[in-house]
Order: sequence, then structure tokens, then C-alpha cells
Amino acid sequence: MSNDTITLQAEARTQFGKGAARKIRRDHKIPAVMYGHGAEPVHITLPGHDAMMALKNPNALLTIVVDGTEQMALAKDVQRDPIKPVIEHVDLVIVRKGEKVTVDVAVHLEGEAAPETVVTLDNSSLQVEALATNIPESITVSVEGLEAGTQILAGAVELPEGATLVSDAELLVVNVTQQISEEALEAELAEAEAEAGIEHEESDADAEATAEGESAEGESAEGDAAPSEDA
Repeated sequence: MSNDTITLQAEARTQFGKGAARKIRRDHKIPAVMYGHGAEPVHITLPGHDAMMALKNPNALLTIVVDGTEQMALAKDVQRDPIKPVIEHVDLVIVRKGEKVTVDVAVHLEGEAAPETVVTLDNSSLQVEALATNIPESITVSVEGLEAGTQILAGAVELPEGATLVSDAELLVVNVTQQISEEALEAELAEAEAEAGIEHEESDADAEATAEGESAEGESAEGDAAPSEDA
């Protein structure tokens, strides 16, 4: 956990709409709105590069400075361009020291499970409650030596100090299964395709082999049917 905050020097803005937002982004800045604790929403502009670096951690505690006034906040929603590495807009929620917040924290796996097993991370994050000034950066779950058939539920995950689980305790987080052989995998795939009515086109090589086989069988049958000259 980290008690450090990242300070961003913001500017108040009075122009809104798509045109104003595009102009802000052309200037390598990010339009944002900050709200919470009954305060009127404050529309601001964040420095583009510094904000992008700060928001690499989705639960980063930010200190937003507007006209010399500091306000702690968390990113509630970050809208990103689907193609370009650009943040289009940020919603910030105001937080206070000593206040608890509910956040989604990423789950990271460590260690190696038993040989010939497959480890599946069924849920990549857990929802927890923690002090706004002490939010976990991640939750680490060890799979070292786990055998096939092992399941780790959310309630069994050891959380960082000061954090309490909000997600359902029965939520499956990690599932360890037996590794399937290549032959078994091919058999399952063939069975699934057969049930779905999927037919594969015969390859040229297979078609040629089939044709040669049929030709040989035909010649053999003709030889068997031909009358003997001594008959």
C-alpha cells in the first residue's frame, strides 16, 4: 500500500462541449470533472502527460491543485480512445483523509502450480474497502505447488492490511485443473465439431489417396470377375 499522493496542477475551465474538449486534447491536455461530498461539480483541465502517467494505477490517490486550492480525489471513470493511447475524459471523485472507499484491486498470481496443471485466473480483480489514503496497489495470490482440483475463493484470499473484502466470499478467483493431453484435446474438438454438424473439406492429398484406393479396388474387382480362358 502507498500513502503517497500524486499532485496534478489543474486549470478550471468554463467552455464545454465536443468542440472545446477536442481543443483541450489538441493542446495535450485532458478534460475532467471533479465532484463528491455534496460539492458542486468542478470542470477542470489536467496536464496530459502527467495525468496519463498518474492514471496507470487506476486507484492512484491524486492531489488536484486548482487556483492554489488542493483537493484529494480518485479517478472514478477514465474514458480512453479505443485506438490511440489517449485519455479523452476523466471523472474524479473527491475523498477525505480517514474516509473509506470501495475500489476494485487487481489480483496477481505468483509461484508455480504442480506439474501438468493449468492455472486459470477466473476473476482478475476483487472489490475491497480501504482507507482512501491506504488503497492496495494489488492483491497477491500464491499458486505455488497447488495440485489439480484446487480452487481458491475470494473469502480465502489474504488481503493487504487494512483492506476488507466487499466481493462475494464464494467468488471463484483461481481454478487449478489437470492439463489435457494433445490427443484428448483433439478428440474433444472432433466430438464438439461432430455435435455442431461441422464438416471439413477433404484436402487434395486425401482426395488423391481416396481416388487411388478406389481405382485399385476397381481393378481388383474386374480381375476377379474376368472369365478364365480355360473355362
